[in-house]
Amino acid sequence: MEEIINKLYGIIFTLIIAIPAWLIGNMFPIIGSPILGILFGMILAFWKRPNYLNEGIIYTSKKLLQYSIILMGFSMNLFNVFKVGKQTVVLMIFTLSASLVTAYVISKLLKINNKTAALIGIGSSICGGSAIAATAPVINANDQEVAHSISTIFLFNAIAAFLFPLIGHLFNMSNECFGLWSGTAVNDTSSVVAAGYSYSNTAGNLAVIVKLTRTLAIVPTTLLLAIYTSKKETKNKKVSYSMIKIFPWFVLGFIAASVINTFVPFPAGVTKFLSQTGKFIIVMAMVSVGLNTNIRELVQNAVKPIFLGFMCWIVLSLTSLGVQHFIMSIF
Repeated sequence: MEEIINKLYGIIFTLIIAIPAWLIGNMFPIIGSPILGILFGMILAFWKRPNYLNEGIIYTSKKLLQYSIILMGFSMNLFNVFKVGKQTVVLMIFTLSASLVTAYVISKLLKINNKTAALIGIGSSICGGSAIAATAPVINANDQEVAHSISTIFLFNAIAAFLFPLIGHLFNMSNECFGLWSGTAVNDTSSVVAAGYSYSNTAGNLAVIVKLTRTLAIVPTTLLLAIYTSKKETKNKKVSYSMIKIFPWFVLGFIAASVINTFVPFPAGVTKFLSQTGKFIIVMAMVSVGLNTNIRELVQNAVKPIFLGFMCWIVLSLTSLGVQHFIMSIF
């Protein structure tokens, strides 16, 4: 009971900070609640907080973050995945591979640490903040690395929301082409919605379906990273390898929630509430990340991660258009 109470202080503290971040983020979705959560947390990090808050803050950034991913599964409808068809699957395989390879190569050239590179590469390739949130506990990323990654992804999300429709009209893209492009090359849902629907309703509908389909890539990606990370750590520490210990069990919860949302006739309001709760807990987790972030170090080390994010974004965007033009016509 004492352990629960110790955690509760910090959890309530992050919840209180997350509420204004959530409300303001909903008013200005291009900025987004997770970014505001990190920002508010970083501002309050200058305050020397009581030690009794720390246990709950750490618990929020680690364990509650995993539970939030499970709840996010209730926003997934597998019928939408089937609806977009094999063409979109092909498109996502190419874009995901190109972005991850770019992240690996550029990070080696710039000597960016592996965890930051993985978070930025996966955040760019899959679904922005949600993918980073799911990946961070699997690779044991620290709060500084998460903050760098989230901030980088946010920057290019905001740019894409305004720039993509202009480029689409400039090159006279069809609704289908633009929907597929924005759905694969823009990350967070809010920016996909902003870019897609500002182009047309048809493009927006397709972009959102593609974006939600990309989210499913969290499952194999986190599993592979868990195996890789565990093998690397067990090799360094010379301890036995255990699949049970390293398996990201919360991903199974994400899959189960997706299946339930697809096949169980729950009222729409229930599943919406659960997925929204997941999104709110992510904001709480980002607050806790901000509270443990040194803003001076973040600014000093920002140039390389931003350049890495920029290169991933460019390669992702060009690959999406290239695959549509040269490869998808075969299918």
